[in-house]
Amino acid sequence: MNIQDNYKAIQHTIQTTCQRVGRIPEQINVIAVTKYVSVQRAKAALEAGVRHLGENRDDGLNEKVKELGNDSIWHFIGSLQTRKVKNIIDKVDFIHSLDRLSLAKEIDKRSSKPMKCFVQVNASGEESKHGCSPEELVDFIQQLTHYQHIQVVGLMTMAPNTEDKEVIRNCFKKVRQLQHDVQALQLPSAPCHELSMGMSNDYEIAIEEGATYIRIGTSLVGNETGGV
Repeated sequence: MNIQDNYKAIQHTIQTTCQRVGRIPEQINVIAVTKYVSVQRAKAALEAGVRHLGENRDDGLNEKVKELGNDSIWHFIGSLQTRKVKNIIDKVDFIHSLDRLSLAKEIDKRSSKPMKCFVQVNASGEESKHGCSPEELVDFIQQLTHYQHIQVVGLMTMAPNTEDKEVIRNCFKKVRQLQHDVQALQLPSAPCHELSMGMSNDYEIAIEEGATYIRIGTSLVGNETGGV
């Protein structure tokens, strides 16, 4: 698998999609999801021009940060256990899975500076997915103002695993509307300018619906361990 060719193909898709909907390609940040690949493959992604790497386990993150250092902007994209916060807090630039006050409290306690967080929203209502419900989101965001080291830069969601593009699109549309609701609060601690949504199978739709960060694993760096 040639990661450089994959990245060029993804960039081309981003460009054509942005042209179609009147967006600027530079607004879209590609996160290479490296949780199922080696340090060497993550390094190859950086060499291909990718700046953002995403991990969903503390051990995988720490291994890659140790080897690759500060060559990347690091994103923690998986569900984060409160007890694991201390293992990643000084390694990551963004956390994509803030979804409860106990986690916010731990991040606030452990971080020495404002941590850029995406609040995870379970827009599909699936029991298998983590995240705040859309109905609880605004109240949750307001409660986060009590934690000085929490900066809500945006919202994150995962669409249902389905071939029905309208179901996927409606999920992303819902989160974009929620982003507008949060922005209307005009909270200094929650500018909420970003949307983290879209993966290998649906990032084109996500871009059409306003995504600014897309999380690409298989289509970019492949899969070496049998994960999905």
